[in-house]
Amino acid sequence: MNPTLRPVEIHSIHRNGQRELALRDPLGLTDKIVVLPQALAPMLALCDGSRGVSELHAALLVRAGLSLPRALIEQVIDHLDAALLLDNEHFAQAYDEAVRAYRTAPFRAPALAGSSYPADARQLHQLLEGYLAQSGGGHAHPPPGDGIDAPVAGLVSPHIDYLRGGRVYASVWGQAAAAARAAELAVIFGTDHNGGTGRITLTHQSYATPYGVMPAATELVEAVVAAIGPDQAFGEEFHHHREHSVELATVWLHHMRVGQPCPVLPILCGSFQHFIDQKLDPADDPILGAALEALRRSVAGRKALIVAAADLAHMGPAFHDPFVIDHVRYLHLKAADDILLQTLIQPDAAAFFRIISAEGNRRSICGLPPIYLTLRLLGPHASGQLTGYERCPADEDNTSFVSICGAVFRGQSGG
Repeated sequence: MNPTLRPVEIHSIHRNGQRELALRDPLGLTDKIVVLPQALAPMLALCDGSRGVSELHAALLVRAGLSLPRALIEQVIDHLDAALLLDNEHFAQAYDEAVRAYRTAPFRAPALAGSSYPADARQLHQLLEGYLAQSGGGHAHPPPGDGIDAPVAGLVSPHIDYLRGGRVYASVWGQAAAAARAAELAVIFGTDHNGGTGRITLTHQSYATPYGVMPAATELVEAVVAAIGPDQAFGEEFHHHREHSVELATVWLHHMRVGQPCPVLPILCGSFQHFIDQKLDPADDPILGAALEALRRSVAGRKALIVAAADLAHMGPAFHDPFVIDHVRYLHLKAADDILLQTLIQPDAAAFFRIISAEGNRRSICGLPPIYLTLRLLGPHASGQLTGYERCPADEDNTSFVSICGAVFRGQSGG
């Protein structure tokens, strides 16, 4: 069978004075990593299913001037196959087994506990309380009420790691502390970094944190599935297994509730790039519309907290931009975000999308889908307030940055 490379994570690394490529499976089906000399990058591009070993040998010679022994090409293919990086029967079998294991597990285990944040509940509590104390934005034992007449109905929380985003996390969750404690349920829209275009992906699994298990909002899951169909709802369910966006928000929600669980509906959101490229309006998409209408009906009259677990721009060499973020671009990033954030706090989902679409999403705003859907669900009558904003370094040379924000929305969810 001709080798077909799956979508994979590729990182450029330096080893022994040479630049190499490290490839791994983004779905986490295996921990195996394939490391190749950068000179073999053209071979990866040619593994599109249209060529066997002989054709790859000839194409590399003609297109890249590489004369590789057939045995080396076969060896590379074998390594890619062993790491489940090829779209073939081996991968399909491993994927099916992983999906079964995920669905039959007692809960969705935290993917980042012990690496991105402490797995021990006491240590985690100390870490997050420390961020809250630094921000001055509240704590996990707030006084009754939010201090403002209208309660918090929704928020935008980052999904960057706590080390870089801790202050912004604390700024928004501190403001939403009372609402988090009072919530009867939470709907968390998170970026699916491996999701298909326009997909919204649900799961029957409950999300666990070091504080315990946040039960799945089964009633809401079934309501959305009835509206959009099981194939759409669960076709990429396994992405919940490792995706960090919803997890990092759920941990904060559980913390602000002082470890008390509440039902959570985690929704992973795939890319909106096809809407941008084809000049389409996501408001006209029947799947998104049906899902949002089902959610509006389900949360009406209930104390529901609507959360977008979302970052903003990703710019610089770390994100394959052909330029570094120097001082001028650093200031331009803030100015562009300021314009975008005005539409967020209005809140105006249509304007938020239009600004990003007009740019062609050249700033790689991965939080577009969850923020857009959160604003749609909250409705135009909510009142937004920015709680924090930062531009976080994304490489050792401070030439790449991720921008993040925190925001709370007061009013009635589902308006």
